[in-house]
Amino acid sequence: MSAKVVNVIKGSIAYRAGIKKNDEILEINGIPTADYLDYMFASASESLEIKLKDRTVSLENEDYEPLGLEFETMLIDEPKSCRNKCVFCFIDQLPPNMRSSCYFKDDDYRLSFLQGNYVTLTNLDEADIQRITDYNIPRINISVHTTNPELRCKMLNNRFAGNVLDIMRRLAENQIDMNCQIVLCKNYNDKEELDRTLSDLYELKDSIGSVSIVPVGLSAYRQNLTPLELFSAEDSREVIRQTQVWQEKALSETGRAFVYLGDEFYITAGEPIPPYEHYDGFPQIENGVGLMAALEYEFNDFLSQKNRKKIKVKTPKSIATGYLAYEYIRALADKISPDIKVYKIRNDFFGENITVAGLVTGRDIIKQLKGRELGKKLLIPDSMLRHNDTVFLDDTTIGDVERELGVKVCAVPNDGYVFAEELIK
Repeated sequence: MSAKVVNVIKGSIAYRAGIKKNDEILEINGIPTADYLDYMFASASESLEIKLKDRTVSLENEDYEPLGLEFETMLIDEPKSCRNKCVFCFIDQLPPNMRSSCYFKDDDYRLSFLQGNYVTLTNLDEADIQRITDYNIPRINISVHTTNPELRCKMLNNRFAGNVLDIMRRLAENQIDMNCQIVLCKNYNDKEELDRTLSDLYELKDSIGSVSIVPVGLSAYRQNLTPLELFSAEDSREVIRQTQVWQEKALSETGRAFVYLGDEFYITAGEPIPPYEHYDGFPQIENGVGLMAALEYEFNDFLSQKNRKKIKVKTPKSIATGYLAYEYIRALADKISPDIKVYKIRNDFFGENITVAGLVTGRDIIKQLKGRELGKKLLIPDSMLRHNDTVFLDDTTIGDVERELGVKVCAVPNDGYVFAEELIK
């Protein structure tokens, strides 16, 4: 297999060595470039002999510069797809007629390293495990869910899913760091099973940076799928109390909480989200773990550096968010001005049980904000959009929303400093 070059950055070491667009790399220092891991590993050398399809290029790279090559896909190879049929899989709950890429289930350890994706490890063979250790991949993010072999096979609907703890022990023995995720399903992997899982993972605490627990998401499209229940307020309080036992143990023994709950548990339980310091640097903020704590801390820090009496909103504006974050966003906006309108958007696209802002769609915003007082600018979290794009999950765009509502739309990252600055503008 070859790695086809689609772009060579001008002035880069590869550019200076004469590598061009459409060149195909077969080997680097005798290592076949089957995927991006091979490319990264092989190119981390002072002296490189790059075998192309039609010639060989030699170069020196004493400063270990990036070579400056870009390929057809991030992986070079095709991503590995998921072999599971998890009882909680959100992709199985998607509405029909979404773009095809939304239905692809990746489960590729290489994307875990390159992009931070979480993987189940169920499609690894011995060669993959050896490759992870040989290349000394610095971190793998693992969707554990449970360490009970029988229960994991049942939850993932995969008879080969029960050896996750064995694989993790091998990774730990080879100094591979891990982050872990548990999607908690009521009457499956909660209560005693959750204690069992946390106990097993805690034994590997020197190699596990963090464990997140997030509640299962249930859309309106679960026909013919395994029946699952939402966590009630009392259920969520029980999960919080149970997790606190492990957090207190970990804090006393390691100085960090080790296991962290998704914000949904605290909000559903009606309990305060832990303070900023609780999250130990927010190792799983992309999983919705500590999002509100980080946002609130940064927002308040921004305001502490300002003369509050002189803060004035220069342009009338509004905010659209999901039901889950609404009260927190409303409280932050009020610190700037009570005149800022904050709207909670009901998720008609996925169903009312989906309350996170990141799954709000453009059409729901348009439908529910038509004719409302929006000011001159509408702020939305950028998590509603495809990464580095202006497209919502329902394929509407920021331009569509602006045209339908007659307002400028600004996508804001989950950064309290940026959010506060945008509110004042």
